[in-house]
Amino acid sequence: ARARVNLLVLTGIRATCSEIILRQEVLKDGFHRDLLIKVKFGESIEDLQTCRLLIKLYIPTGLFVDPYELASLRERNVTEAVMVSENFNIEAPNYLSKEAEVLIYARQDSQCIDCFQAFLPVHYRYHRPHSKDGETFIVINNPDLLMYCDQADCRAIIRFRFDSFGKTIEFPILKCWAQSQVAAPCALKNRDICQWNNMKYKSVYKNVTLQVPVGLTIHTSLVCSVTLLITILCSTLILVAVFKYGHFSL
Repeated sequence: ARARVNLLVLTGIRATCSEIILRQEVLKDGFHRDLLIKVKFGESIEDLQTCRLLIKLYIPTGLFVDPYELASLRERNVTEAVMVSENFNIEAPNYLSKEAEVLIYARQDSQCIDCFQAFLPVHYRYHRPHSKDGETFIVINNPDLLMYCDQADCRAIIRFRFDSFGKTIEFPILKCWAQSQVAAPCALKNRDICQWNNMKYKSVYKNVTLQVPVGLTIHTSLVCSVTLLITILCSTLILVAVFKYGHFSL
């Protein structure tokens, strides 16, 4: 009889192992975009209320994230994202930049009890001109999905004890999909380090691909000539205005 009860409880735990679905989509047009990441756990899982979700995203060299913009968005409580990479140059072109790392603390979706979402503004970098094709592509790979559950707040809710084996199984969602552990800050304004679980998930799209317009090398002479003429013209107009309306004193 005890074995049958244990089997039923174990089956109940496995029943909560619904597939984790991640979806990345890019909003807006032009060189300044918004990346929206949504995570859905498939079924309502009661222990999610004690869990936090952290998205570890790698920004390719063709894009950059403005740390000053992130600071402003954090102050306005728009997003909880922070740059990990140091010595990050937002002015560098694609061919002189390096891949960057961003941590985004996802928030629970108010319209979906078992959903999380994260928001991050991204910007295109300048690329080398091409000889024939006037466009290039940037691939945003799927991020790492990290989860941390507070055992102290949740023991009374999802602790299952097996009298015959004397074992305790906690957080079924971690038992199902956790692959390894990753050290990361516990919270955005917390210097403490927590051991987050790297979660296995299914992505709606394999990767996100962005199309970026670039210049053509055959236009180099034309662009340089026009730029030089405009620079000379504007400089001349500024000098004329200075000598005509300026007041000089020795």
